[in-house]
Amino acid sequence: MASFILPNAMLGIIGGGQLGRMFTVAARSMGYRITVLEPDADCPAGTLADVHICAPYDDADALDRLATTCAAVTTEFENVPASCLARLAERVKVSPAAASVAIAQDRIAEKRFIAGAGLRVAPYRAIHGPVDLDAPLGDCLPGILKLARLGYDGKGQIRVGTAEEARSAFRTLGEKPCVLERLLPLRTEISVIVARTGPGEETCFPVAENRHEGGILDVSIVPARIAPAVAEQARVMALRLAEAMDYIGVLAVEFFVLDDDSLVINEIAPRPHNSGHYTLDATLTSQFEQQVRTLCGLPPGDTRLLSPAVMVNLLGDIWQDGEPAWDRLLSQPNVLLHLYGKKSARIGRKMGHFNVLAEDTDAALHQADDLKSSLRRNRATASGSPSPSES
Repeated sequence: MASFILPNAMLGIIGGGQLGRMFTVAARSMGYRITVLEPDADCPAGTLADVHICAPYDDADALDRLATTCAAVTTEFENVPASCLARLAERVKVSPAAASVAIAQDRIAEKRFIAGAGLRVAPYRAIHGPVDLDAPLGDCLPGILKLARLGYDGKGQIRVGTAEEARSAFRTLGEKPCVLERLLPLRTEISVIVARTGPGEETCFPVAENRHEGGILDVSIVPARIAPAVAEQARVMALRLAEAMDYIGVLAVEFFVLDDDSLVINEIAPRPHNSGHYTLDATLTSQFEQQVRTLCGLPPGDTRLLSPAVMVNLLGDIWQDGEPAWDRLLSQPNVLLHLYGKKSARIGRKMGHFNVLAEDTDAALHQADDLKSSLRRNRATASGSPSPSES
């Protein structure tokens, strides 16, 4: 019989943001206890966890405490030092593995691995120093220069059209290792989220179609409005990549759909993903329950879509004139609001999301766009007095 980690066990998670919070909610609803390692004393996950270890991610004593008190440990984001996960893995089950996280931490390593697995990426050039920009760059221009490490949500990325612009952008980014990636003719962007416990125990969620604003995910539409053959090919590629990584856990794979309907893998995330938040309401199993299940050695749950859905990100921008008009969302019986418990609303900060469920994606998208606009208009005149963004 398989060796499962069963309810009432203590599970650990490194990172206490919104993804850690939603993991904590899923795990506790399943009967597990949770320890969060996070240096922010007011983190969203810490208020819900059984134990909050308030320490840096690489604190040796904190890692030792996780290893001795938890049955298994996961992470909510890929920028936890892979060495910390490797240290933990010497004494406790860790998922995803340090080697998988290390691939996702560095865009150069990531692209090399994906291409080495026989999967298509955009033409790119690894830029380690100024000399790398002296070589002919025509196959990568016009393009985007991206920091190899720590860039996310559009940060650390600059569009360039010429070699001189690329050199200037490299200086702007501090001459740190980068990837110069060719801009491609896009039809749309999609993502596939894989849950994998091991060979033969793997599944995909329905493909999400994603719209971005300012490099940050704005809206996810499910099912994606693409040809069935394209959706199936995306699932096949995502599963193939997870198998090549020998991946255990939840893995998000982002794709570009080109004008000819061919697919290019953009990047990966070794964790639940913003574009999978629709699964909290629209699928039989959420991506966060899958994170619990795969961490505990359980087979992935059923990912069938119960309803077409549209997920809308809520950024701190809409708090700038006072508390948003939540009544406009909550008065709609097919709209589900999820707020992350963050005390400070800053421009560009992810504060929550809402899901709209409807009979078809067009109806859900129309309603979602209308509701998003209503939160931004006349915010200060919504029912009740405006309250500060700090709580």
